[in-house]
Amino acid sequence: MKIISYNLNGIRAALKKDLVGWLKAEKPDIFCVQETKSHREQVDLTEIEALGYHSDWHSAVKKGYSGVATFSKMKPNRVTAGIGIEKYDAEGRVLISHFDKFTLLNCYFPSGSSGDARHQFKMDFLHDLRPWMDEFRKEHPNVILVGDYNIVHTELDIHNPTRKDNPSGYRPEERQWLTEWFDSGFTDAYRYKNGDQIEFSWWSYRAGSRGKNKGWRIDYLSVDDAIKDSIVSSQHHTLAVHSDHCAIEVVLDL
Repeated sequence: MKIISYNLNGIRAALKKDLVGWLKAEKPDIFCVQETKSHREQVDLTEIEALGYHSDWHSAVKKGYSGVATFSKMKPNRVTAGIGIEKYDAEGRVLISHFDKFTLLNCYFPSGSSGDARHQFKMDFLHDLRPWMDEFRKEHPNVILVGDYNIVHTELDIHNPTRKDNPSGYRPEERQWLTEWFDSGFTDAYRYKNGDQIEFSWWSYRAGSRGKNKGWRIDYLSVDDAIKDSIVSSQHHTLAVHSDHCAIEVVLDL
């Protein structure tokens, strides 16, 4: 089973860049999109549905902002939009799809790059997500959480690890949170299969950063430790250029 996660920075813009042709070539069983910047009724899904995908959406109340969507070739048993905390659910941050053998969470973590208030909102989200997840996993085994976490984990995950300006996304408190996250029963699928290989998943639009590969790895595939041995492979689709991110992939044998 192939799962691909992709922050598209606007699904309508990505569709104009032949996203459907790329999906035809890659053939993921599940395709998770973050930052749709759309409500479902605003997007022509005809070509995607023609590929055999069922879709579920969790959009922000604010039009043109945030939002996640999950496209799957097998219809989930149940879908839940949000985690029951209004300030995050209003921004369309988490979509939960329940399947027979696993539960998939498609997540768009807040970015704190616009200022101190949003960085604090991001930290609030992180601090609230952990206890919520601890309770969720008591009832739902084999959790897979994919998406844009907006956090650089280690120095391997950023092109300039010695930078001193303390940007949101590379601050000690959020990096420590991610370490604790991966120590709490989740495996970073990419690191599990690729060791210390250096690849990035996001590049600034400024100064030709992508062409110079001056990027950050902020998109992750967290797989429950109970099923980590089912991970066959994990990779970055660095040549996928529908966004300022690239797509990330995990293949599982469940």
